[in-house]
Amino acid sequence: MTVYFIGAGPGAADLITVRGARTLARCRVCLYAGSLVPRELLAECPPDARLVDTARLDLDQITDELLRAHRAGEDVARLHSGDPSVFSAVAEQMRRLDAHGVPYEVIPGVPAFAAAAAALGRELTVPTVGQTVILTRVAQQATPMPDGEDLATLGRSRALIVLHLAARYVDRVVAELLPHYGANCPAAVVARASRPDELVLRGTLGDIADRMKEAGVVRTAVIMVGRTLGAEQFRDSHLYSTTRERP
Repeated sequence: MTVYFIGAGPGAADLITVRGARTLARCRVCLYAGSLVPRELLAECPPDARLVDTARLDLDQITDELLRAHRAGEDVARLHSGDPSVFSAVAEQMRRLDAHGVPYEVIPGVPAFAAAAAALGRELTVPTVGQTVILTRVAQQATPMPDGEDLATLGRSRALIVLHLAARYVDRVVAELLPHYGANCPAAVVARASRPDELVLRGTLGDIADRMKEAGVVRTAVIMVGRTLGAEQFRDSHLYSTTRERP
């Protein structure tokens, strides 16, 4: 028996990996976050699979479901939106499984920021403009940020900032990044990336908050701020350069 933490992708059902879909198709138990994982994916499960929506379950209840499957010798597909490596709450579940000696495996998925970049038609790392991407969020009452990871500190790098779970706090985002990036720095928001109702907003750090409010974007959105979003004049990469020696 194995628990498979599967990245379900950013929203579109066909953005799950081949490995993820094949694993899902053979697991007799599937735990999924009903508020985020597309329902179409559940059609990949075996017809007699036990489906458990975790949207209203706490960590203890989720652990109980995994242990129940372990005792029954049933493989579990644990579907998480996006990719399990970032902002997925997988670490705490792994810790519980380690304590009980339950084996697990992680199958990566397409992260929301990658789907957002695709919607924007942008490479996030552009030669001579920006080669660093910072994935972060903002402090909330329930989950504060560690020391040194606040936006005011991270913004000193002037690297491309990608913010998850921050749509409701866009005014704070703008206030903390303005001193480092300036009001004219390119900014973009992609809400519900890859879904039929995807919404793309483009602007600057100075006006992106107003654009979000006008569009009513308050959740399920990725905010990006950085020079690479507007880069047009830049040097070609060395990878395909005509001057590069090739065997």
